[in-house]
Amino acid sequence: MDKIAFGTDGWRATLDVFTDDRVRIVGEAVATYLEEEGYTDPVIIGYDARETSPGFAESLAEIIAGHGFDVLLPERDCPTPVIAYAIVNRGLSCALMVTASHNPPEYNGVKFIPEDGAPALPERTERIVDNLAEPDLLPEAEHGEITEIDPIADHADHASDLVGADLSDLTIVYDALHGSGRGVTDALLESAGAEVITRRCTQDPDFGGDEPEPSPENLRSLAEAVEEHDADLGIANDGDADRIAITTPERGYLDENLFFAAVYDYLLESDSGPAVRSVSTTFLIDRVAEANGEEVVEVPVGFKWVGKAMGDSDALIGGEESGGFSIRGHIREKDGVLMALLAGAVTAAKPLDDRVDALLDEHGEIHASKVSVDCPDSEKERVLNDLEDHIPESVAGSAVANTVTLDGFKLLLEDGSWLLIRPSGTEPKLRVYGEAGSDERLQTLLGEGVDLVEPLV
Repeated sequence: MDKIAFGTDGWRATLDVFTDDRVRIVGEAVATYLEEEGYTDPVIIGYDARETSPGFAESLAEIIAGHGFDVLLPERDCPTPVIAYAIVNRGLSCALMVTASHNPPEYNGVKFIPEDGAPALPERTERIVDNLAEPDLLPEAEHGEITEIDPIADHADHASDLVGADLSDLTIVYDALHGSGRGVTDALLESAGAEVITRRCTQDPDFGGDEPEPSPENLRSLAEAVEEHDADLGIANDGDADRIAITTPERGYLDENLFFAAVYDYLLESDSGPAVRSVSTTFLIDRVAEANGEEVVEVPVGFKWVGKAMGDSDALIGGEESGGFSIRGHIREKDGVLMALLAGAVTAAKPLDDRVDALLDEHGEIHASKVSVDCPDSEKERVLNDLEDHIPESVAGSAVANTVTLDGFKLLLEDGSWLLIRPSGTEPKLRVYGEAGSDERLQTLLGEGVDLVEPLV
């Protein structure tokens, strides 16, 4: 049990650690938590496209059913947001999702998603961790039923109703990276009228030898395909399709910060409301909001905080620079399938490149990126405590106007740029983020950020 370490909303590890016995222990902990809280409705257990995922899902189903809960199992691997939506749509107690998201094939994981379909907050996952124990099941006659279902169609209908997109004039290249978005995201786009050209939409548990991560490096071929087919848009999802990445005809890979701003700008044409963004996400969102008389809520990194703030503020949109977004009227969980349809709607109204150009003309250029510094998990807290005593008066020639300590240390500079240093929640690293008005200025900021933190590790 000491090998089971919950991160943001679940446990993820390499397959030498992520074993069937330990997965069953996690199932026992969840079932005990549900019993303690008085839940009685069924539980859905989803899984991604990894070779080991269906087997782990079946093991979880056996444990949950062994505590008397009825269990729903999808007929095929599914995107995480499809499973999260099914909780709310079907009135379920919770979901367990077997996925390692964008990690390589030698990883797997399990996420706990509570009854509201939003990411679990720490008070819930801590309770589950406290309950980790060897399975102790009811007599077989008292076990719940395990039933196969198809949750994809309900999610598609909801997404179509919410976005209301007519994509009949668009050609879109969709890249599933061999993940669970295949046959789901592309089908949703086609149902809205788009001509969809698919790439890496075959099932491959090894993801073609790459990580199912929609990074600029992994999507060069998608950008080339958009150009080759004279397409209007390229869309990709990560392994469990909760995140989205975009390529455009003029820019190639579109920075997620710019995509966030473009979508918010589009939504504000017909609706109103604040935006929620993580501390590592662009201030361009703030400028778009201010221009429309709206506000922005800043939260720590992690979509659980975005989701919570969306509920608290009735936000129009919430998102992170890593490509996770959701909108009002949907579950407060990042959804790369829904956002693909919305990306099509934004493009149908005005080409994404044109919209982004207009935003940058109005609000100024933004260049954002991040780098990592190796740091053992055991040293992260000490390094951040030491960093508090080493905050400089200026960075890259601009005075530090303010320091935000919402998540690590975010140095707001007088020239409008910023530098953020925070611990990674998933890797033994410290992240150094920056945003500036030019790429040259950004690289200088990131370099000084690394120089600031490296001596402290």
